[in-house]
Amino acid sequence: QVQLVQSGGGLVQAGESLRLSCIGFGISVSFNAVNWYRQAPGKQREFVAIMTSGGSTNYADSVKGRFTASRDNAVNTAYLQMHNLQPEDTAVYYCNTSTHGGLYHYWGQGTQVTVSS
Repeated sequence: QVQLVQSGGGLVQAGESLRLSCIGFGISVSFNAVNWYRQAPGKQREFVAIMTSGGSTNYADSVKGRFTASRDNAVNTAYLQMHNLQPEDTAVYYCNTSTHGGLYHYWGQGTQVTVSS
């Protein structure tokens, strides 16, 4: 069974940091691009970051310079390191990957990040 299992969310104060993890079971987060999205209350889900299978990264303008996507192939885990968190970063964060040229999509269960001012 293919699963992406997330961990690492929580409640922090503005300016603090968190690291989100996304572990792949039955699917490689090394050979497939991993996207990070977030959804704030009352808003649509939005793109946050991507790490491609080749290791390239790209970020939404709102998080550039503060968030870093990475992975550890040895433990089949993707990470989203978040620094200088702000209240507007409050959202449920999701990892996502796809296979077969985008035919199959897989999502993590989501993890809540809450930033207080």
